[in-house]
Amino acid sequence: MALARSNRPLSPHLQIWRWGPAMLVSILHRVTGNGMAFVGLSLLLWWLGSIASGPEAYETFMTYVWTGAAGGLSSITAILGKIVLVGLTWAFFQHAASGIRHLVLDIGVGYELSANARWSVFTLIVSVGLTALSWGFVLLR
Repeated sequence: MALARSNRPLSPHLQIWRWGPAMLVSILHRVTGNGMAFVGLSLLLWWLGSIASGPEAYETFMTYVWTGAAGGLSSITAILGKIVLVGLTWAFFQHAASGIRHLVLDIGVGYELSANARWSVFTLIVSVGLTALSWGFVLLR
């Protein structure tokens, strides 16, 4: 039995849709939420476990995540730890700014294409700016 061609439209895909700021922010909202859930929670549990295990365990955590004082592998992991911490900070601010944007959209405001694109770009700028301000405060303190 031959299959008849259907006149139904095909589902849209990335070759049809043009990338825009709103699409990027929507995808980043999902990625940052998952990143904070998995990476952030893992780091938080390691930190809490090291605090509960005593000063030696906490010093080991700080060496591998922040200071790299022992040299060798810990100096490499300290650099990666700082990158992860900066990434988690950005993810937090991006997710929060995107959440506020979604809250405004839920009210029914900002659905015009130009306003939606403008607010999407604004969430990216705010998240990078707040991350830089936060880490500037932490490192210059």
